[in-house]
Amino acid sequence: MRHILVTNAKGGCGKSTIATNLAAYYASEGYETTLADYDPQASSLSWLDERPEDKATITGLAAFDDGLRHMPRSTEYLIIDAPARSHGPELTALVNHADTIIVPVLPSPIDMKAGAEFIAELLKKGKIANKKAKVAAVANRVKENTLIFEELDAYLEHLKVPYIAILREAQNYIRAYQRGLGIHELPPYLAWPDWEQWDPLIGWLDSRRSRPR
Repeated sequence: MRHILVTNAKGGCGKSTIATNLAAYYASEGYETTLADYDPQASSLSWLDERPEDKATITGLAAFDDGLRHMPRSTEYLIIDAPARSHGPELTALVNHADTIIVPVLPSPIDMKAGAEFIAELLKKGKIANKKAKVAAVANRVKENTLIFEELDAYLEHLKVPYIAILREAQNYIRAYQRGLGIHELPPYLAWPDWEQWDPLIGWLDSRRSRPR
């Protein structure tokens, strides 16, 4: 079973957007997928409530109440949507559930500073330090050809973790979220630019580079 954690202590960086899109992608590929929402705001579960019945089934867990106790044994992909402000023992517990960790970072000075501090904390966690979990960063909600994106791009290139994808700011994410869909479930004529941006992230997740030794 794959355990993918989407986390960043900074709120508003798009954790739920990435988590729900990953869940939709793997479910649509035929995998038994569980989406565990550890955030009491339950954004991921609200998205799941809107999911059409004719789309691939995703099991939702209110993990902020019950943890992973009710996760189906048939789960092949577990996607964990972490709450904001996760630090210390709470972050350690989340990391201990994961073998792959994705950290989305937004293009702003505040987010870059917070992201650097958060990733530094992550790298000190025993499971990551012992190479039993892999971490990667994603540039999220970017507007390319802007100075702040250039700053974010250079900043992520110099982190001590892989920088694997650039995801643009696009109305498609809002369209998909409101309908309980993932970006890969939108029509090609609308979403093909976003699919191309997701290819490096999916490719990394499907490779051995994203898995612990």
